[in-house]
Amino acid sequence: MAAKLQNSEVAGPLGTLALSQVKPHSSTASLRAIKWYDDLRRLGLELPFCIVHDFGMVLSAGRSQLELGPRCDWTSTDPVLAEECRRYGEVIAEAYESEAARRAPQLQMSDDLVTVVLARVLGDVARRLGRRPAYEPRLPLDGSLFERLLPQTLAQLYGAADRSFERTAIQQVARARLLILTLTDSLDLDTLRLFGMVGLSEGGALAQVELLNSLEAPEANDVVNFSLEILPSVLETKAKPAASTVAAFGYSGLGRRGSIDNMVLTELAWDDLELTRRIVDNEVLYYAREQQHEEEGRDHLLLIDASASMRGDRATFARAMALATGKKLLLEGEHVTFRFFDSRLYEAHAAQGQDLPTAYLLSFKGEHGRNPARVFTELNTLLGLNRHADPPVIHLFTHAALYIPRELVQQIRTVAQIAAVFMLPSGGQLNLDYLDLLSLHWVVDHDAISRGSERADAARTILDGVSPSLGKDRPARATPGAGSGDATTSWIES
Repeated sequence: MAAKLQNSEVAGPLGTLALSQVKPHSSTASLRAIKWYDDLRRLGLELPFCIVHDFGMVLSAGRSQLELGPRCDWTSTDPVLAEECRRYGEVIAEAYESEAARRAPQLQMSDDLVTVVLARVLGDVARRLGRRPAYEPRLPLDGSLFERLLPQTLAQLYGAADRSFERTAIQQVARARLLILTLTDSLDLDTLRLFGMVGLSEGGALAQVELLNSLEAPEANDVVNFSLEILPSVLETKAKPAASTVAAFGYSGLGRRGSIDNMVLTELAWDDLELTRRIVDNEVLYYAREQQHEEEGRDHLLLIDASASMRGDRATFARAMALATGKKLLLEGEHVTFRFFDSRLYEAHAAQGQDLPTAYLLSFKGEHGRNPARVFTELNTLLGLNRHADPPVIHLFTHAALYIPRELVQQIRTVAQIAAVFMLPSGGQLNLDYLDLLSLHWVVDHDAISRGSERADAARTILDGVSPSLGKDRPARATPGAGSGDATTSWIES
């Protein structure tokens, strides 16, 4: 450790903790701050490590995980610096009392999300600095760096480099107190909560830019609020239990995997050295029991219309429905990919594990007109190039005037199932000649998507009908809703 601390690339940023006003109870908790620090620099925001560390801990860690207070006492050695640290500490203490800091344990923000929150709160401070530190920081992910950082050690590291950049930074934080606290209080906690519920399948600088856009986009707030309204019913979905892969009795052959009880007895005839080698090289034979192969999840493509006809309430409904549908399918063991389209088909963003590309879905903007024939011709080509043993399912979220050539829909139906949600304009009707080719479709009128309670009821009706078994075990035709604000559900036999 001593050798590392002699390196200016490590001692430079680590020495700034002499100005820190937050002391985590665990030394390894500070490891997350290295990730935040590096990512902020990648976004072009240069701040001292101590500021990133302190604000990040306050806005992401629970109150039981840290305590506030200076790590070094500068009163006797540098009274001016002690006063600067005191004023900086007051800003930290006020941020610590914010609603965002209070709810931090429930939000459980990922490192990418914490980085974006810090960029939102401290971005103006970083841009005002106009200078760089006197060293090139490069902190390794090593928990031992934060162990036994006594005040004397921190004071020595602090004095080993020119600290004018750090002092200017904490002065700027004190001057920008009102701005920082306003930005902290204005954080959209509902959006942060949504990210925690559905996850973030994409990381890195590009995902962080999309996260910043989603936090700053006013139209994303409507999608977030509606998603939080309908997601609780989705999260009650239970994943289907997996069938046992091992039968109660009976051997079906030989294999190279198994327990010691099923080892072929002749393997014990080898001498100890050879048997050890065979075990290491996975060459030992075992009796294999009969197995039941589990059915793999199907591929689902959620296709969202982003043309000019999908502005306002229709865009809010479509994106929130896509989020909720994707989450439900993931919980049921399916594979989910999202794509937007207008006059072109945009790149695919796949869910990973149980996490959705939420920032992408909230921040995407399409401004390229409308050309359904071109879009679905390209989609048909892509589906033809990626044939599946089990046909994928296309979930389409669009408006009532999506005119696709019937012949093109017929071609797509030979390789995929199609389920569609159509949103009607005020006083509009659904009159498309390919409806009978769809495996399933819903129609939601303008009154339903413009009224809160009716919109949520329509969404839940659609989500109840979403099933991984589309096209396999199709139920009987459902009865359309009677009210003008109800979602009309139609099951179409192909």
